[in-house]
Amino acid sequence: MLASWAYSIDEVILEWENMGVFEWVLPFLIVFSLVFGILTKSKVLGDEAKGVNTVLALASGLLAIQSGYLRSFFQMGFGYAGVGIAILLIVLILTGLFKPEGKGGNWWTYTFFGIGMFIAVVVVLISLSTHDWSGSWWWYENYPGIITLLIIVGLILLVILATKVKRDTTT
Repeated sequence: MLASWAYSIDEVILEWENMGVFEWVLPFLIVFSLVFGILTKSKVLGDEAKGVNTVLALASGLLAIQSGYLRSFFQMGFGYAGVGIAILLIVLILTGLFKPEGKGGNWWTYTFFGIGMFIAVVVVLISLSTHDWSGSWWWYENYPGIITLLIIVGLILLVILATKVKRDTTT
């Protein structure tokens, strides 16, 4: 009699979680890839320093995952980023139904860039606020003012960009 080796995706994901793939392996790979990519692209250590870049990226990745803050930041940050991307995708789909064909390309681009930047700022702020080191009394007393300031600056930039686009189309 043949044994069934079928697993559901849920079982595989739970097994990976139990093995520490999400808490240890993926944060290590992210840090390693970023450090290696930056060192290789910038050529800080020269053109022929691939081995040194690898060792530095490996050491940086291992030291980074030692910190519980980094692991929890990645878990919170990517979770919230996924929600933000889903919101942006839903807005794009729903508003794409009403976008006039072949018109308004510039305002469309700037609007969704602004929405995406707003979601990115919210994701970063929420991810940072889940950690003890960012949960100081200063942040909790001043976050409404900071968010209001960011919204005002965003609106000013939107007005400046909108008038520049209008001037460019009239000349």
